[in-house]
Amino acid sequence: MFPQYDLIVVGAGHAGCEAAVAAANMGSRVLLATMNMQTIAQMSCNPAMGGVAKGQIVREIDALGGYSAIVTDETRVQFRMLNRSKGPAMWSPRAQSDRMQFAWKWRLMLEANPNIDFWQEMITGLVVKGGQVRGVRTGLGLEIESKAVVLTNGTFLNGIIHIGEKQFGGGRAGERAATGLTEQLLELGFESGRMKTGTPPRVDGRSLNYERMEVQEGDPEGGRFSFTPTRTPEKQIPCHVTYTNAKVHEVLRTGFDRSPMFTGRIRGMGPRYCPSIEDKIDRFAQRDSHQLFVEPEGWDTCEVYVNGFSSSLPEEVQYKALHLIPGFENAKMFRPGYAIEYDFFQPTQLQAWLETKRIKNLFFAGQINGTTGYEEAAAQGLIAGINAHLAIHDQEPFVLKRSDAYIGVLIDDLVNKGTKEPYRMFTSRAEYRILLRQDNADLRLTPLAESIGMQGLEQRMQRVREKEEARDAIMQFTRELSVAPEQINTFLQSKGSAPLKQKVKLHNILSRPHIEMQALCSVLPELNRFLQAYDEECISLATIDLKYSGYIEKERELVEKMNRLERVALPENLEYQKLRGLSAEAREKLLAIRPRTLGQASRISGVSPADISVLLVYLGR
Repeated sequence: MFPQYDLIVVGAGHAGCEAAVAAANMGSRVLLATMNMQTIAQMSCNPAMGGVAKGQIVREIDALGGYSAIVTDETRVQFRMLNRSKGPAMWSPRAQSDRMQFAWKWRLMLEANPNIDFWQEMITGLVVKGGQVRGVRTGLGLEIESKAVVLTNGTFLNGIIHIGEKQFGGGRAGERAATGLTEQLLELGFESGRMKTGTPPRVDGRSLNYERMEVQEGDPEGGRFSFTPTRTPEKQIPCHVTYTNAKVHEVLRTGFDRSPMFTGRIRGMGPRYCPSIEDKIDRFAQRDSHQLFVEPEGWDTCEVYVNGFSSSLPEEVQYKALHLIPGFENAKMFRPGYAIEYDFFQPTQLQAWLETKRIKNLFFAGQINGTTGYEEAAAQGLIAGINAHLAIHDQEPFVLKRSDAYIGVLIDDLVNKGTKEPYRMFTSRAEYRILLRQDNADLRLTPLAESIGMQGLEQRMQRVREKEEARDAIMQFTRELSVAPEQINTFLQSKGSAPLKQKVKLHNILSRPHIEMQALCSVLPELNRFLQAYDEECISLATIDLKYSGYIEKERELVEKMNRLERVALPENLEYQKLRGLSAEAREKLLAIRPRTLGQASRISGVSPADISVLLVYLGR
C-alpha cells in the first residue's frame, strides 16, 4: 500500500511543515502524517509570527530555505519592526497573520512539492529494529516503512485540556490527544516530563468598542520577513491595546479556588515569560493593571484574539471579568481560554543535530523538546528535516554554532542544558547579538544552506552576492570621501553633534550616534548621487556595519576564542567517572550528555571553568 519513504514526519504543525519541506527540497521522499489534514500549520495560539528574538529566527529560517517567512508575508495583515528605539541588534520584525490564510497557504506550498505525500491518521508507535527507527505504526495497525522519522507532536502527546474544574483529553480545542508514542518511548529508555501552556478566550470583534482602546498601527512603510520579493499588502489592519484593572482582578480571584493551576490538578510547568492572567495577578499582586493586545484573526473574520489574557479559570469567571475591561463591556465570547498539559522529552537526550542518542535516525523537533512558540518549533523542524536527509545519505550532520545563528543558540541551549519550563528565545540568550542581526541572516546562512545541497537557492545566492558587493562598495566610498567643516557643521549642530574643526573621512562622521546615511544625503550631494545605485536594504546594512565596526570586531574575536575550544574533540567513551579532579555534578552531567567538544562541555550547566581545566590537563592541553 505504501512505498518505503526516506523520511516520515509525524505532526503537521510549524515544526512538521518545515521538516517536511527541508528534506523534500534536498531530494528526500517524505510522508507527512497528521491526525487532521484540515489543521495543517494551524496557528494554535496567537495569529502572529516574530517578535523579540523570534523575528530573527524567522528570518534565519528563510535564509536557510524554509517557508515560514514566505507564508507569513503572503498572509500578513500587519507588519511592525519592534525595538526601533534600541540598537540594530535588538530590532525584531513581527507580523500579524490571517489565521485561515496562513494555514491554507502552507498547505498549498506543501502540496506543490512532488516529494511530499500525506497521510491522515494518528501515529501510535515507531518501528524500531536493531537500535534504528524503520518506520511508524498507525492507529489502524498499518506499518509504514522509512529510513528516518521526525517526531513533531506539539501539545498532543497525552494532552489534557483544563477549564476550571473541567478537564478532558485533547491536543487542541476540538481535537483529540495522541496516545501510544510516549509509552513506547519510555519503554525504549527515554525520559519524559509534563509541561503546560495556555491560550486566551476568543471574542467577537463586532461586540467590542474600539474607541475605548489605544490604536496600534503597523509600520507605515510596511516590511517583510522573507529575503525574497514577497507580496506587500496595499493596506494593514490595526491592532488595539487596552488594560485590565482592579475590578477585573477582583472578579478573576473569585475563581482561584477552582483554578487547575492553583489546586494542583496541573502538574506541568508553564511558561515563565508568557504566564496566564491569573498567574500574573498572583505573582504581581502589587500591580493594578496588565496590558492586553487586541489582535484581529484575519481580513474577513470578526474573531479577535485577546493577547495577554490567557486563562484556565472557569468560563463564567472569564466571561464576567472580560466585561470589566475597557472596550469589552458588551463582548461576546466565541470560546473560553484554557490550559493544556502535555508530554515532552528532555532535549539533553538529543545530539546537537536533533537526532536522539538512543535510536538512530529518529529526530525530535518542536514542543516535544520542551520549547514554546511557533518560531522555535519551525526552526527545530527545519534543522531536523535537513539532518534526517543527511543522515540517510551518510553525510556529516548540519550543526549551527552559537555564533552562526539564533537557531544555533536555541538548539545548543536545549541539548546542553535541558529545560524545566517551556523554553522561549530572547535576545539576551545570545552572546553575539551584533553579529546575529535580523538584517544579515541571509549573508550568514544562505551560503551554508547551499553548501549542504538545499535546492532552489540560485536567486537567493545571487542576491547575497549583490548585497555583499553593495555593502563593501558603500563602506569603501565612505572611507574615501572627505567632508569639510563648512559642508556639514550646520547639519551636525542640528543633531546635537560636535562640529568639525578640519576635514575628516565620511565614515568617521557616520560612526557618531544619531547620524544616519540617508539624512546626510541632504547636505552631501556626492553621497546622494552615489547612493542612487543602491536600495535601502543595502544602505542600511552598510550603515550598521560602519557604526558598529568596533563592536563587531570584538565579537568576532570572542567567537574565535570560543572556536578554539570547539576544535578540541572529546573522546566519545571518555570515562569521566575516573577523572578525580571533576566535581560530582560535572561527572554526572558529562556522562549524561557526552559532549563532542570541549566547547560544548563548557556550556553544560554544572560544568565549571575548573572542570574544563581538568579536561584540558587530561587531554594534554
